[in-house]
Amino acid sequence: MTPTTAGQTQAVAEAMDSARDIIDKRVNALGTREPTIIRQGNDRIVVQVPGLQDPAALKELIGKTARLEFRMVDPNADPNEAAAGRVPVGSEIVPYAPGEGSGATFEVLRRQVMISGDQLVNARQSYDPQSNEPVVTIAFDSGGSSTFARVTAQNVGRRFAMVLDGQVLSAPNINEPILGGSAQISGSFTVASANALAISLRSGALPVKMAVVEERTVTPELGADSIRKGAIAGIIATVAVLVFMIVVYGRFGIYANIALMFNIALIIAIMAAFNATLTLPGIAGFVLTIGAAVDANVLINERIREELKRGRRVFQAVDVGYAEASRAIFDANITNVIAAGLMFWFGSGPIKGFAVVLTIGIITSVFTAVTVTRLFAARWLHRTRPTSLNI
Repeated sequence: MTPTTAGQTQAVAEAMDSARDIIDKRVNALGTREPTIIRQGNDRIVVQVPGLQDPAALKELIGKTARLEFRMVDPNADPNEAAAGRVPVGSEIVPYAPGEGSGATFEVLRRQVMISGDQLVNARQSYDPQSNEPVVTIAFDSGGSSTFARVTAQNVGRRFAMVLDGQVLSAPNINEPILGGSAQISGSFTVASANALAISLRSGALPVKMAVVEERTVTPELGADSIRKGAIAGIIATVAVLVFMIVVYGRFGIYANIALMFNIALIIAIMAAFNATLTLPGIAGFVLTIGAAVDANVLINERIREELKRGRRVFQAVDVGYAEASRAIFDANITNVIAAGLMFWFGSGPIKGFAVVLTIGIITSVFTAVTVTRLFAARWLHRTRPTSLNI
């Protein structure tokens, strides 16, 4: 039997779609870098990552197939016969990964796979409690956990091997049944390499082997003019908002401006903590949050005006203004966060970058507009106790 041309084309298309999704998970796990990952032609995938400092690490992460297998070591294999290339039926020679093996160059393993990486539900970098060396801790699903427990219970005293992409990482001895549904992959890992392996395992194995066929590095000078204009737009928007708030609301406008400065500092600090890359869509989200940040203060100040017109005293008007406006502020911003969350979930690359900055800006603006300005207003009212208020 031979596959038809249509069948081969469909198989390649499905494999490339799956590979694109897996590469997208791996690259996005590196941080908020707003990558663009698209298919090109029938058998190529284009990966664009702005702000990348280590292209070699990215290529290694993308090119790693990450096909993990747990297989039993054949106890009946003769080392001398194996060295000559002769192994028992149902077994094969699998080499150790570079730097592994403690002197051994290969292991004779049973061909039957005890458990595979398809049954993983989580993988993370951690540390060995005894040696304090970086390791990768993995957890299996319910089916994998029961299989792992049954096989290790049946083979106490024997050795099993952890095989990654056709190379043995380690072949420890089974001292007792492993019933917890988790295992630890050890080897000559650094923190970075262990984290990269965890990302690869967590995202799933590539259905096809990927190789780099072309690499380009674009210097930031090409986008410098756009970045500069985006920064100018942000400065102009900030100054215009500051002037407007002071002219319209006076003292309470000054409080809103101070809160806006806090808001800008918080957004930058949070993005720096996540090592996020600020590209043009991110700048657009940043500028948008500057304008939207004072919306809450406009609602609060207008509500205070209404309460003053109704005859309430200054303290009561401010208190009721903040209390009543806060409900509308929270409701409005929750819908904005939902929209940003959907953009992040279904979008990719620049759309995700815009959604991240917008979400951070919404959260910080609500905090600064309501909490920070109320703090300043309360301190001024308690200190001066005014009988009238111009707002």
